[in-house]
Amino acid sequence: MNANPKTKRAHWHDYRSPARYMITLSKSPGIPPFSQIEGDWRLPVGTRGSSYTRLSSIGRIIADRLYHISDIHPSLKAEQYIVMPDHVHVLLWVQSILPDPLGSYIARFKNAINKASLTNHIFEDEFNDQIITNKRNLNSIYNYIRSNPYRLAVRRACPDFFARCNDMIIAGIPCQLYGNLHLLDNPFKDQVIVHKADSDQTFLANKDRWLYTASNGGVLVSPFISPREKFIRKEAESSDGKLILITNSSLGDREKPSGKDFDLCAEGRMLIIAPLIPMPLDRATCLKMNSLAAYLAMK
Repeated sequence: MNANPKTKRAHWHDYRSPARYMITLSKSPGIPPFSQIEGDWRLPVGTRGSSYTRLSSIGRIIADRLYHISDIHPSLKAEQYIVMPDHVHVLLWVQSILPDPLGSYIARFKNAINKASLTNHIFEDEFNDQIITNKRNLNSIYNYIRSNPYRLAVRRACPDFFARCNDMIIAGIPCQLYGNLHLLDNPFKDQVIVHKADSDQTFLANKDRWLYTASNGGVLVSPFISPREKFIRKEAESSDGKLILITNSSLGDREKPSGKDFDLCAEGRMLIIAPLIPMPLDRATCLKMNSLAAYLAMK
């Protein structure tokens, strides 16, 4: 089960082909913020006075180059984007076959920003991508991009918001939640489930897909019970991946996760979903947990 969780690209995908992508570019250390968050986070997203980004001089250059990204190649269109203080999200539409892989055009875009700003190395070398498949709801991706300033403003103003929710109904099931509640809003969630009948070939193909999701800002959802599921969790953690962990054990009013789970929750990389009443770890419970994971992965 060799794996390279640092690999960012999907080796099974032709990055020259027409497709939509969610691209994330991160600011290099030492570069001033691209924007600052202003407005009132308590107001609904999109209403007058709600959270928004005020662009810096570099941020304005980035926004302008995104608006004119077809200058790099006429097949490229930025359908939506947000310039955050330390990163940029772009819903990028490749409308026809590209002569070169997408990464080369991302590099040209970065170089255009460097040249226009008279600054070297504005962005980190790598970039994250999520391939938008037909099963993804574009509206959920639009909303995710649009609400980025709100989520950052909430995280800064109300860190306790990420701690605990003692009674939330999910798929008709009363649940306790502990950790980063905003992981539920991530449009790139993937269920990790390994069946006993899965061949090694099937597992390796699924593993590649899961680790691609994890290393590019998506969220893996699972009870992570079987040895191979635990292996996927470990690999995802090592690539700074985000996890929604479904458990059969409840959390007391003052109880917190222990060990690695607590650290991941504190980093904003984990959400734990638990039943209000503990359940025995039997086949029926495992089926319920996997069913809940499947439901969340489709939301």
